[in-house]
Amino acid sequence: MEKSSKIFVAGHNGLVGSALVKNLIQKGFTTIISRTRRELDLTNTTDVNSFFETEKPDYVFLAAAKVGGIIANNVYRADFIYENLMIQNNVIHQSYVHGVKKLLFLGSTCIYPKNCPQPMKEEYLLTDELEYTNEPYAIAKIAGIKMCESYNIQYNTNFISVMPTNLYGPNDNFDLEKSHVLPALLRKVHLAKLLSEDNTEALLLDLKVKTLEEANVILNQYKIAKNSVEIWGSGVPMREFIWSEDMADACVFIMENRDFTDCYTNPNNIKNTHINIGTGKDISIKSLAYLIKDIVGYNGDFVFNTEKPDGTLKKLTDCSKLNNLGWKHKMELADGIEKMYQWYLNN
Repeated sequence: MEKSSKIFVAGHNGLVGSALVKNLIQKGFTTIISRTRRELDLTNTTDVNSFFETEKPDYVFLAAAKVGGIIANNVYRADFIYENLMIQNNVIHQSYVHGVKKLLFLGSTCIYPKNCPQPMKEEYLLTDELEYTNEPYAIAKIAGIKMCESYNIQYNTNFISVMPTNLYGPNDNFDLEKSHVLPALLRKVHLAKLLSEDNTEALLLDLKVKTLEEANVILNQYKIAKNSVEIWGSGVPMREFIWSEDMADACVFIMENRDFTDCYTNPNNIKNTHINIGTGKDISIKSLAYLIKDIVGYNGDFVFNTEKPDGTLKKLTDCSKLNNLGWKHKMELADGIEKMYQWYLNN
């Protein structure tokens, strides 16, 4: 990419997109194109076509997606598969139609089988059944990978797919129902700390309500109390997390240093061309909760609700493909959570 290249970051306000924009600016790229959801509905084929026709971007980072945690994925199954497929279909196809030089599609490690061998290598894609709770989202992301591969093979495009592990960082979603495990835990523990300190003013501000009675309705719904916080599942599952700004740096690195033709060895059997992005380190949900507790400064305890689903018991990425290209993560988990908590308090 040239510093003056027109770069479209789809989903620039989200956790992934905002980190990408920040990284691109830091590296001196001057022409970054973005649109809010109100300005451009990426599920609308006509609108996406008009946007590409007008803007004619040289490069595209496809970070826009409907995302959420285990609850949201399982409840809003139709929304997750429909919206993600529509976004991908429109952006990838119009990138082909309008001659985009290179596109980078961001997926998720939920594409791998429920009982995938650990650590998860790119070659394990489509070797077994998926985890049921996030199957619609995973199928959409697999379709995105295969769409990129198929357009490259048929139309000689240069579309690359990356599969980041669980992300966290600035501009994360802290919704108590729809967010991923780390930001959800962080906010729950923070709210419990405010309760234990009788900091009613800060509590009402955080929950965006006017009275303590309204706040208690929300706190009771999510089992947040002065002395305890409920966590779904047993706490046993292991999860890997990467700082969103590290992930963005990896994406820009790949965009600048990797073409689709570098991603396979057998031209007659092109598959598994995506690249994992992770740290190669994992932690149990229980240990994560206690790490967050220490960082936030909460003195209560946790209640693990084993009637709720755990999801896949272990999801650790094999990052050797990316590491061998010369990239490795910088932010360790404890330092990242500390930075994320300070960002949350300030925002």
